[in-house]
Amino acid sequence: MTQYRPAGLMKKQRRAAVVASIFIVLLLVLFLVSLNTGVIRIDPVTVIKTIFGSGEPRDELLLFEFRLPRITIAVLIGMGLAVSGAVLQGIVKNPLADPGIIGINAGAGLAVMLFVSYFSTELGNSVFIMPFLAFIGAGAAAVVIYAFSYKKDEGVSPIRLILVGVAVAAGISALMIVLTLKLDPRTYDFVATWLAGSIWGSNWNFVLALLPWLVILIPFVYMKSRVLDVLNLGDHTAVSLGMNLEKERRILLAAAVGLAAASVSVSGGIGFVGLIAPHMTRRLVGNKHKYVIPICALIGAVLVLTADTLGRVILQPAEIPTGVVVAIIGAPYFLYLLAKLND
Repeated sequence: MTQYRPAGLMKKQRRAAVVASIFIVLLLVLFLVSLNTGVIRIDPVTVIKTIFGSGEPRDELLLFEFRLPRITIAVLIGMGLAVSGAVLQGIVKNPLADPGIIGINAGAGLAVMLFVSYFSTELGNSVFIMPFLAFIGAGAAAVVIYAFSYKKDEGVSPIRLILVGVAVAAGISALMIVLTLKLDPRTYDFVATWLAGSIWGSNWNFVLALLPWLVILIPFVYMKSRVLDVLNLGDHTAVSLGMNLEKERRILLAAAVGLAAASVSVSGGIGFVGLIAPHMTRRLVGNKHKYVIPICALIGAVLVLTADTLGRVILQPAEIPTGVVVAIIGAPYFLYLLAKLND
């Protein structure tokens, strides 16, 4: 017996499939363009030949040991930050929620900065420790933000959460500036570049350190799509449907913190991805999170890979940190959202 599906639902599914296909193709094109981008240029034919094992040793070294890891990391970071932003916006029902804006990235950054600055990064397993340290720092920041945003009779106020998050981010940033003053010049240059949002981990160990977090947490968040949909209906509706509201919020918040922290541990302070990607996704496919989560991940990947590629091209042979390029795009969009919310 054929299962009946409403015409509106089928239309949304087709639209989501078309949008996903477009961004997958765009991501593949950007992937090939980024492989050919850098001080040493390799033509597209040589890139394809090298990928399939017919290239010169020099080209293989350049692509497989330098550019491919960096491109893979950019894609993974974009996915992690974008999905983290989508979850945060769903939890607090605030379109301005973003792990960079509300201080979660700052908490993760402080923990990683302390580790990089005062402990040896040459230790074999240090790259795998950093996501856990970032999670501790981001989790501590999230607990502080949540505690100051929560009122017993009202729950978490979206506006209060944003304001508290901005204050916490500012405080942590000030603390990091004070700490950097005590660093030696070499470490200071590295930390300053990292804080600006530089994809500094350009080898396969960083990919292996980041990948498990995304492989576990993004599917987990996708399985919670219906919970996010119910949360968007309002607290009273969610409670009336039998949902343990605060428990689900804490679980989803922990997942969002984990995604943001793992991404920050290998990318530094890249902001606005978690703000822009969910908004673009909702404009394209609506508010159903079973569509929002995967397409948001694709848009985040495209955004960060585009920013990283542009950062390597604009001022060759120097590089503009990826976070700076994203901020150039994201800051005007943030101001636009603020103006729209005040209308």
